[in-house]
Parts: sequence; C-alpha cells; structure tokens
Amino acid sequence: MTDRFDIAIVGGGIVGLATAYRLLQERPALRLVVLEKEPELAMHQTRHNSGVLHAGLYYEPGSLKARLCIKGKSELELFAAAHGIPVEHCGKLVVASTDAELPRLEALSERARQNGVEDLELVGPERMREIEPHVVGIRALWSPRTGIIDFRRVALAYADEIRALGGTIQTSRAVTAIDDRPGGLVIATSGGELITRDAIACAGLHADRVAAMTGDRGSDVPRIVPFRGDYYTLAPDARRLVRGLIYPLSDPRFPFLGIHLTRRIDGEVWAGPNAVLAFAREGYRRRDIDLRDLAGTLGHRGFQRLARRYLSTGLAEAWRDVSKGAFLRVIQRYVPEIRADQITFGPSGVRAQALAADGTLVEDFSLGGSRHVLHVRNAPSPAATASLAIGQFLAGTAIERFEIG
Repeated sequence: MTDRFDIAIVGGGIVGLATAYRLLQERPALRLVVLEKEPELAMHQTRHNSGVLHAGLYYEPGSLKARLCIKGKSELELFAAAHGIPVEHCGKLVVASTDAELPRLEALSERARQNGVEDLELVGPERMREIEPHVVGIRALWSPRTGIIDFRRVALAYADEIRALGGTIQTSRAVTAIDDRPGGLVIATSGGELITRDAIACAGLHADRVAAMTGDRGSDVPRIVPFRGDYYTLAPDARRLVRGLIYPLSDPRFPFLGIHLTRRIDGEVWAGPNAVLAFAREGYRRRDIDLRDLAGTLGHRGFQRLARRYLSTGLAEAWRDVSKGAFLRVIQRYVPEIRADQITFGPSGVRAQALAADGTLVEDFSLGGSRHVLHVRNAPSPAATASLAIGQFLAGTAIERFEIG
C-alpha cells in the first residue's frame, strides 16, 4: 500500500529539517514526511559548513538574507541553549590591510548597522591587537556577537523535534520523479512511491533538478553551479595565533567572503575556503568528476558569461587551489606568523550557488514553484544561521499557498 501524507519535505539538510519543524509547530496534525537521499541526515552543505554563526554584516539591507539572518541567529541561540548545544561568541574581526580598503570598510560598517547588528566597533591597530594579538592591519570592523556552533548537531536536534511532534523522516529515499495527478502528488523515490497533497523542496545542490521534475524550468529559472571550497587546518601549536574569526574585506562584486581564519567549536582552526568550480555537485575532492554535472555547468550560457566576467579572479582562485604557497601568502597577509609547516590540507565543502541566465550570481534567498509545490531555489550562506527563520518563512508561505487549515 502506498504511503499518503499531507506534505513532503524533499531534502534532509538544515533548511529542510527546520522547515519541517516549523510546520509541525504551526500545524501539529499534519501528516508530514522528510525525504533524504543519503543514509544519514545533513550530510552535504550542513555537514561541511565552517560553523560560523553569522551576525548579519554583509547582506543588502531589507533583503531576505538580512532580515532572516538577524531573526534566525537570535532564534537559533535560544534553541541551542534549550537543547544543550554549545555556542561560543568568539567574535569576528574584518580587517582592512591598505588605505584603499578603508572606504569599503566604512561602507560595510554602515550596512551592518542598518541591518541591526549589535555591538559593532570600528577599531584601529592597538584595539585590533587587544582582540587578536597576532593580526596585522590598519583598521578593522569588530563584531563581538558573531559566534561558532556545530550546525550538523543543530540539524539533528531539529530532526529529534520533528519525530517528537509526530513527523516522519525517511533516509535513503532519493526523489527521482514528481507527478501531479488528480489524487495528489505522486513522488517516486529510490525506495518506492508515496503520495502527498503538497511538497516543499529544499534540495540544495540538486534544487534545480528537483524543480525541473515539476516543470519549474526554463531560461528564467536559476541553475545551480557547484563551487568547491577547500580549507587548511592549523597545527595545534599554531592555533594560539587565532582567538576567534579573522576575515578579509570581501570583494563586493563577488558573493564569496575570501580566505579567512575560523576558530571552530571543537577547538580546531580552519583557514579558507577558496572558491573554485567543482567538477561534480558532490565533488569534495579535486579528482571528483561527474560528466553530467560538469557538462551541464560548462554548457550553461549563464556560467559562460560568469567565467568571462571573472576570468582573472577564477584563475587566481584556481592557482591557490593547487599551490599551498599561494594559499599561505593570503593567510600571512593577516597573520604573518603562520608558517607553511603549520598548515595541513583539510576538509572541503561544496556550495550550491544559483546562477541566473545572464551570468549573475543570485545573492538573496530565492523561491519558486506552483500551486502544490514550493521550491527553495537558492539558500546560500547564511542559511544555516537563519535556518529557523527560513523555516518559519517557508512554513508561513506553504500554509498560505497550500491553504493548510
């Protein structure tokens, strides 16, 4: 007998789980199922996240990113406290190393203040050294409320709440087709079919492919382009050089924040990530290649336009990807005491970045869908920080669109 549900959530990452949790809080009687293709939950972007609890410095004032990051951070801190999940407010120092960067630093400070970021401080070299004794720069923006957390642990706590509220979570259930029939949506999976009245797709690296299953395709629909980010880890004797989070001033033309130094909740310190094209949507190693994924990216006109526009930037990132020395020089620009023998090639992550047909990277959270399906087309950083707020936003949107009484 085919299982029947009121609503199915496609994707068991932190956004999908937060959405399921918020829906069950709002509508406890829902027959809800979360479908995850992996044997375990939160194995991709959530698991490979750097663990930074973002305060909301970077985002366009008034954007979904800005509003949901601020709200979600506060909600997540309360959730973590209630569930015994450690949070450390180690703070973030965004460093300007040249006079030419000072106007951008001032602009970033103003943007963060407009977003409502708490306790910001523009600091000079003396105060910088009080915060991070080994950092070098001429001025910096200090955000003491930026923190660190284990996002996979958070996601698994969401899963526990979903089960406690009566929801169902099914792993090893890769969605292969979605068919809108008179009796409901028939979702074909690697573990058999199920029927649901409505669905929300939070499919991350495969968001565009799941959307295409419901006819949400075309030249105006963003395409997911996977960018791999590699990290180096600092040796135990070098971790003392970094107290919290040390960031460069990011290039405002590009959505990535640049190579930075990140203290993690487990005590490790990571340096990175760079941002290079991944040759597979789940390609965490340089040698990982999926010909379907790669052909789809290289053949996309939007990517071709992006590549031409950022050719020099892309080549520099690619060189740092293969040259430890080039990577180290970026780190030493801010913490010159770190030596080559104190960094070891470490973990990698793949970011699901939505790309428009005109070659522009979609910066804000983006939704799509139809009468019975809601697609999360783009949910990049700070999606993990904002997960509870995104989940509440999606739950409210679903309740209205699907007329859930």
